[in-house]
Amino acid sequence: MKKRDQADDQSWLDPEIAGSEFRDVRLRKRFGMVLEQLWKGMGQTIPLACQDWANTKAAYRFMDNDRVSEHDILSGHFRATAQRFSMTDGPILVLQDTTTFSYERDRPELVGYAGTAITSAERRGQAKPSSQCGILMHSSLAVTTEGLPLGLTAIKFWSRKEFKDTATMRSKVNFTRIPIEKKESFRWIENLRQSTTRLGDPDRCVHIGDRESDIFELFCAACELGTHFLVRTCSNRLAGDDGEQTVADEMSEVRVKGLHRIEFRDAKGHPQQALLEIRYRRLTVWPPLAKQRHYPALRLTVIHATSAARPRTDHASNGSCSPICR
Repeated sequence: MKKRDQADDQSWLDPEIAGSEFRDVRLRKRFGMVLEQLWKGMGQTIPLACQDWANTKAAYRFMDNDRVSEHDILSGHFRATAQRFSMTDGPILVLQDTTTFSYERDRPELVGYAGTAITSAERRGQAKPSSQCGILMHSSLAVTTEGLPLGLTAIKFWSRKEFKDTATMRSKVNFTRIPIEKKESFRWIENLRQSTTRLGDPDRCVHIGDRESDIFELFCAACELGTHFLVRTCSNRLAGDDGEQTVADEMSEVRVKGLHRIEFRDAKGHPQQALLEIRYRRLTVWPPLAKQRHYPALRLTVIHATSAARPRTDHASNGSCSPICR
């Protein structure tokens, strides 16, 4: 049994290592050793996973090596993901989201800032929220429609020299005047492009994002690449043949096309159910007024899901959700 587990581990590790692109063969060999140690000691600290000081020191030296980049480490995994993708059929969901890794450091400026940390005193209003030391990771994960993960297709790490919340910046900066390439939200478009290129079959990919990915430039990028997307909207965009209406105006004329029941748990962990009324319609969606000289109107499908009845819980919301997809 133990030999079979070791063989399974090796069959998983070999493709991840074989496709890696390092400047030195020795770096690839060391990467394979570190990856195997961390895999076998998953959830443990690096010293515990490496088991002795020599391996621990070698692992830290590898991670601190200026000749080793994120691309070098992940290149093999990206290729392995693309290979697994090619062995499947049908549509593949590419899920995008951002994760925050927070740390406690005496000198947080050496790591950077990821957001704000709220302490108990700050919750009581006795202090202002403080900047949180950390790193942000925006990743794209490919999964089958049955939920089988195939691997990452794109990833981006970054931190901020200082953190200013949106409300503070809004009084000083007009966000509509900033090119999308200079915004942090450009990561959604970068990941979409990189994932589509790496997987090599745009028509099979469905890129999925939350409200933060409701970016018209992302819609345009997906159309240019010939790929698909599903985004939960946060803006009531201009719509209709002449752009004089809004998405909400257009969807108010659509009758219910179906019902969908979902199960969830409330704040106390009790199981609940909600019945959603589903409406959908193919619309012409227009870019914001300030961007209409630069981007065309797009033919997209809007799906409107509304709770038919409030679940029997004080914490449930009787709201609606309008994903846009291509």
